[in-house]
Amino acid sequence: MDSLRFHPAWIILIICFLDIFINFSIRLGYGLSLPEMIREIGFSRSAAATIYNSYLLVYVAATPFAGYITDRFGARWVITSCAALLGAGTLLMGTVHDFGAACLFYALAGLGASGIWTPALTLIQRWFSPRRRGLALGILSAGYGLGFAMMGAVFPWIVENANWRYSWYALGSAALGMIILNGLILRSDPAETGRRPWGEESDPEQAFSAKTFSLSGIFRSPLFWIIGVSYFLITFSLYGITTFMVDYARFELGWSLDKASRLATVHGISQVLGVLTILPLSDRLGRKKTVLGSNFVVAAAIAGILFYGREEAFLFFFIGVLAASYGVTFPLYGACAGDYFHRERIGTVIGAWTLLYGGGAMAAHWVGGFIRDTAGSYGGAFAAYAVSAFASFVLFVKVSKK
Repeated sequence: MDSLRFHPAWIILIICFLDIFINFSIRLGYGLSLPEMIREIGFSRSAAATIYNSYLLVYVAATPFAGYITDRFGARWVITSCAALLGAGTLLMGTVHDFGAACLFYALAGLGASGIWTPALTLIQRWFSPRRRGLALGILSAGYGLGFAMMGAVFPWIVENANWRYSWYALGSAALGMIILNGLILRSDPAETGRRPWGEESDPEQAFSAKTFSLSGIFRSPLFWIIGVSYFLITFSLYGITTFMVDYARFELGWSLDKASRLATVHGISQVLGVLTILPLSDRLGRKKTVLGSNFVVAAAIAGILFYGREEAFLFFFIGVLAASYGVTFPLYGACAGDYFHRERIGTVIGAWTLLYGGGAMAAHWVGGFIRDTAGSYGGAFAAYAVSAFASFVLFVKVSKK
């Protein structure tokens, strides 16, 4: 087995961590710079939501294709090319003066983002053995939790000392800078350097031909759909609470904006703690037990918010518990692609599941907003999120151990 100190898998992980950090900082940066954009340009809230949806729709639509070409041509060039698109779209966001341009440029950023998360997740699973994937994905996933926790401090500083446009310029420049690192350092497979995945003494998967695992066979697999629908249900639950938690505290509980915004800080910090502890633990417990435990915790936390969330201490506690599972959910389901499908199809499977992920996220926003507008309370929406999380848990019980 290669030494931890010198194995290039760890260099690959560092580069992918930076890609993830910048990618999710750009996604989160929209919400942070939005108030200043509205004030200067005069966007309505509906227009602002449409701008974000332009990013999300392109991202969800393009990710399956990004996963497929990752399997065909390698993650190195997909990530490098998409970093260029991500950087260009983000830089252009700093120049917008009207609604149409903002939609176009943020959609371009969404197109670039589609080739970051899925290829990076695929790449790490090829460089680390199944017994070490949880550890590696935990480190990788800390990137977006840190983005959630840290950007809240960085963006206001930029706006105060310069202008909101410079926040986009800074992030866009960082994404463009990653083109060099990705192109020079990333390698799509350890075999390119004559290495095995880190933590693996032998590679039994090489005994099987990738041609044996057809694309149509993946979509005919009941296992693909069981995991995918479970992913849809848990995403629906997690996005619903995360998107509306500040609005719930601000307008339904009557908290100040400063106090309600602290929920986001607790959420971000808890994400980081979750991915650095639960994901490595999944290497010992197994992915199925970890997913089941995490999904059950999400259901219990949302039920706690529903019944006890009007109490300040309880709301902060349950948001923190939910966020720990939020951070691990997406890499855990991504790791299932490597655990249950052939390594040559990891990117394709993750990309296809992203359609279900996107459907769950968008449905969560529509359902939550509709119930809040018609009933005047988030109670019904939170109940739906709790039921969905529990259904995700029940469905994943049907997943085989191997």
